[in-house]
Amino acid sequence: MKKLKKLFCIASVFLICSPFFSQVQLDLNEDVNFWSEYPSETLAKAIVDRMSDSELLSQILMFGWAGAEPNQLLFDWVSRGLGSVKVFGWNTDDIKLVAKSISNLQKRSAAGRFKIPLFVATDQEGGWIRHVKGETLITPGNMAIGSSGYPADSWYSAFYISREIKALGINMNFAPTVDLFTDHDSTIIGTRSFGDNPEKAGILGAAWANGSETAGVIPTVKHFPGHGDTSYDSHINLPSIDVDFDTFTKRELVPFMYLIKQNVPAVMSGHLSFPKIDPTGTPASLSKYFLTDLLRGQLGFKGLIITDDMMMNGATMFAGSVSSAFRMAIEAGNDIVISSRCADLGENLWTGNLALMRRDEEFHTRVKDAAYRVLKAKLDYFKGGNAAPLYPDINSISKAIPDRDGQKFFLEQACRSIAIEKQTSLPLKDFEAGKVLLIGSLPKFFEEGKKRFSDSGDFSFTYEIGPNETQWVIDNIGKLVGGYDTLIVLVYNERTARIAEWLKQYNKRTVVFSIMTPTASFSLNWADEILVGYSYSNYTMQALFGALCGEYKVRGSIPFEK
Repeated sequence: MKKLKKLFCIASVFLICSPFFSQVQLDLNEDVNFWSEYPSETLAKAIVDRMSDSELLSQILMFGWAGAEPNQLLFDWVSRGLGSVKVFGWNTDDIKLVAKSISNLQKRSAAGRFKIPLFVATDQEGGWIRHVKGETLITPGNMAIGSSGYPADSWYSAFYISREIKALGINMNFAPTVDLFTDHDSTIIGTRSFGDNPEKAGILGAAWANGSETAGVIPTVKHFPGHGDTSYDSHINLPSIDVDFDTFTKRELVPFMYLIKQNVPAVMSGHLSFPKIDPTGTPASLSKYFLTDLLRGQLGFKGLIITDDMMMNGATMFAGSVSSAFRMAIEAGNDIVISSRCADLGENLWTGNLALMRRDEEFHTRVKDAAYRVLKAKLDYFKGGNAAPLYPDINSISKAIPDRDGQKFFLEQACRSIAIEKQTSLPLKDFEAGKVLLIGSLPKFFEEGKKRFSDSGDFSFTYEIGPNETQWVIDNIGKLVGGYDTLIVLVYNERTARIAEWLKQYNKRTVVFSIMTPTASFSLNWADEILVGYSYSNYTMQALFGALCGEYKVRGSIPFEK
């Protein structure tokens, strides 16, 4: 009898402590919500089991908004259970208003049946992809990180970028970009890439993701399975990348494999076709092979899979309609489907897929699985102790943005990134330069140049220079050049390279500052000095002039094969 009592006690303890017992207890509690105190797996399953079809489908959607503040339509979506919102670059000049909007949306979400908070995402990659504007820092970017080659530069870049957006209530960032700089004609990737070395991109990308998580923002590595070997922009059409499986495995997939081993929490699928790998030509974002079989099955990824914007032609043109694209994205294995445009409540992308859930058990199961993954990720994040505030303090934003520690770091990082493509007699001192003509478009370029060269003039043009203005510059710059000894010209695209090429005939000492993708400057090897900076940020301007004048030792290198 004593042995029987002992066994009964042991069995009771086992049942009380087991997940099964928790689930039994949880099933009896009809008032369960997001903040109930149960293990994440148990609570996520219990909530999705209680969700209606409408709530399940809503939870896996992410919508943006147009205008300075969210409109009533977006609030209506949140009321019906929308899972996520995205902050795009067209409504972010007033960062306090951004924080207020996020707070109001989170309050509306908290009023829902299960009190589930929103994922609030943006694209704050660093460099020229900076969707949250206002007073946030303009940083040197990924190619500058690739030039220095230090994982610490990548880690701290992500850390300071993430601290800024976290202060606004943004909890998810669509970065890092680990696409390789394979196609040098690409205008969509360019300096967003760390370079063309797969292992290096993986190491720097993993450091970036870790810095973001340490700051308290969920990183999302992109664009799976690799956007680097095409000059086409998937916003406009569907890029077709004609590589075989062996090349694909040893090149495109390598950076993603590094991050998957580091348990990166989210991956963004790209609207990219690889016809030698999937003969149907289906974009990876809509392909079950790429997302379910390859990414989850073979590579072992366990986090969230998130589409790129479904309003991009690369997805909708292949699918035939937005509604079909959404359906295919869900069936392929995406857990969150993004639309930059907030859909109308009666749109087919909603009504059609909701109806499909009710008649197709397999599709219903896939939606429910995605909703579970989203909810589990939210529980882990928001209860993890380092989450972005749901209701950001508007009054403290000016203390957090711009990030004061970040300002010092990004200047140092810019200096580590500068590379010398050609040099004749560096450094260039003020007394050696004679009269200096500064030719470019950025205010900081002229400011930094005039600080260092006492006898200097300027010739400016607009940054987004068009063909007519380019010709006007060529027609008129010769009137000034004759009176100067040294020319310092800013080059960042084919038109500014054409202006620089025109200067060759004047036989003046010429210094080229190459910013953004440096390939435009490679044809200018007649110039006396070519310094490469990868960015239009103020930090890069300071670093370029500092390098030219010998204020520090230049150590960066161009992070790709020419």
